[in-house]
Parts: sequence; structure tokens; C-alpha cells
Amino acid sequence: MDASLLTNAAFWSDPTPAVPGIPELAGHVLFETSGSSGRPKPVAISKQALLISAAAVNRHLDVTGKSRWGLALPLTHVGGFGVAARAYEAGCGFQDFNQRWEAGAFREWLALHKITHTSLVPPQVHDLVKANLTAPASLTSVVVGGGHLAASTGQAARDLGWPVLASYGMTEAASQIATQGLDQLQGLYQSSPIPLLPIWDAGVSSDGILSIAGSALFSGYVSGGVFIPRETEWHTTSDRVILENKTITPLGRADNLVKILGELVDPEAIERELTSLSQGTLSPGTFAIIAIPDERAGSALVPVFESSVNPEFVGAVLSIYQNQAPGFRRLRPSLVVEKLPRSELGKLRRSQLVEIYLNQITR
Repeated sequence: MDASLLTNAAFWSDPTPAVPGIPELAGHVLFETSGSSGRPKPVAISKQALLISAAAVNRHLDVTGKSRWGLALPLTHVGGFGVAARAYEAGCGFQDFNQRWEAGAFREWLALHKITHTSLVPPQVHDLVKANLTAPASLTSVVVGGGHLAASTGQAARDLGWPVLASYGMTEAASQIATQGLDQLQGLYQSSPIPLLPIWDAGVSSDGILSIAGSALFSGYVSGGVFIPRETEWHTTSDRVILENKTITPLGRADNLVKILGELVDPEAIERELTSLSQGTLSPGTFAIIAIPDERAGSALVPVFESSVNPEFVGAVLSIYQNQAPGFRRLRPSLVVEKLPRSELGKLRRSQLVEIYLNQITR
């Protein structure tokens, strides 16, 4: 789809069903979930919900008719689609970075078109920092979604003038659920807590699983050509969070937790620990911890590194970790791959990485 069509009233008023033959999908758009821990599934979101989300984000970031949104994410995902929806809702300028991602070209494009607001994913911010690029003067906010941006990378971006703001969202919520405010640009970058947008109600279960309710919630799923409507006003997510004073601190997906020797283990927490132990030598996003089946322990943990990571750094950090980790959190010998499998938005596909590992050891 041409991104410019999304800034035209004709698109938003068109009632044509998203899937021919499914009348319930009139005035809807279909998106696939990220599929980070399983197979992606189509999510149906009404155009009204998308505009409600867009309005909430625009008010939160002080977007006006004089602003200019810049799109650098794929339209096939709700994060990219939401950027165009915000430009339409605000009646402001809009530009599409319709080319292969490259940090230097993106920076020049931002300056050329005087972009004021954009959304990026953590790997894109990492690329800007690695290239030591300063932000153009026009830019007032960069909403970072699609995953966790390490505090060190976020602060390095801020030091270069990039006004990065952590956000938390999901496909079922038509984009953002929580987003840091412009006032937080005055201090050091922190990945959390993240304030809830006012359109959302939120609650957590006894084990910390987030549920959300609000006017921008999805309508249902599509499976085998059949629409399956959402049954209640609340949607229970698969995410563990701390919910406090109308802010969210994401803790990771509940379905990423594994039992090892009877103990519950979070692979994402181990990734953060390795990053901390490395004191900057291991970059977030260049490695991952996966859980594989183990007949005796239930599961076992394997570190997987991209081939670009220095083996000496890997050996040093793993040695420190193994010496201090309890038995159930110790790691198996590592695997090296050319690149970690990721979605278009840069989200790690853990299930696919497990398949890669299992295929290699059975050869």
C-alpha cells in the first residue's frame, strides 16, 4: 500500500471489509502479531480504533497541524501504520522514508524534510548511535517501540541529541499502550517506568500478567477465513509487567519463562545480566538466550551469538556468568549464527532460533 493513501479521508471512510466475504470486517484493517514466541496471527482492528490511538499519541506528544510525522517502519505492522494514522488525525505533514534502512541516509532524510516526530525500533536507534550521528534540530520526539531499548543505548542516543522516548504497545492495542512524555527528555534515559496513555485501563493478575481495556482495543482475530470476535471488554496479554501509579514496567513475556530443575527462569533477564557483566562489550540485540528441551532438567539454556561478536568478549563474559550462576541458570555451550532471526520490526523470533539450534545439533 502507498503510505500517502493513509493520509486521505477516502481511506478512513471506506467501509469495504478487510477480507472479502467477512462482513464483520467492514471498516477494519488486518495486522499480524509479531510472532516473537510463536506463529503470527491476523488481528482485526477498526479504523475508528486506529484513529483513537492516533489521537491519544498526538495529544501526548504535543503534535499540531504544523508538525511533520516521518515513517521509517513497515506499514504491514501496526507501529508503522500508526505513524500515518497520526499524521492524518493531526492534519499535519507526513513523509515516508521509502528506501532501504541506512542510518546516514535516514538522518539526512529527517533533516531534508524537517521531520518533527517519528517512531523507531531499538535496532534502528542502535545503528544511529553506532554511526555517531547527531539528531537534526527539527526533531522533537522519537518514540521507540517494538522491544526493549537498553538504557546505555538510549542515553548514548540522547547524548547525540536524539529525543528517544520508551513506549510499550502491541498489535491488539492498535499501537501504543504506554509512552514516556516529553518532560522525560530533561533527564537521563530510562527504559521504564512508562506512563499509560489516558485511553487505557489496565490491571495485573496475581502473577503479574497484564490485562487492558479501552476504546482502541482490537475487534477480534481471523483464523481460517473466519472472524473470531473478542468476547469481553478486557484483553489478557502474555506480558508480565509491574503496574504502579498508572505506569508500566515491562518484565517480558510470560510464555518466554521456562522451568529448569523445577525453577522458573527468564531468558530475557539473563540477556540483560550478560549485557551488564560485559560492561559494554556485548551489544544488546547481537545475542540471545534460548531454552531447548532437556530430558532431565525439563529445559536447558543456550546462548546464541551473531558471528560479528568478538569471541574473546564472549568467552570472558560467559566465564564470569558461569562462575556465579546457580546450577539451574547455567548455560550450555554457545551457538554462533550469522544473524539472529528477526521480524520486520526487529523483534527476535525465539521460536525460529530454537528450530535453527535443534536442526544444527541433529545433523
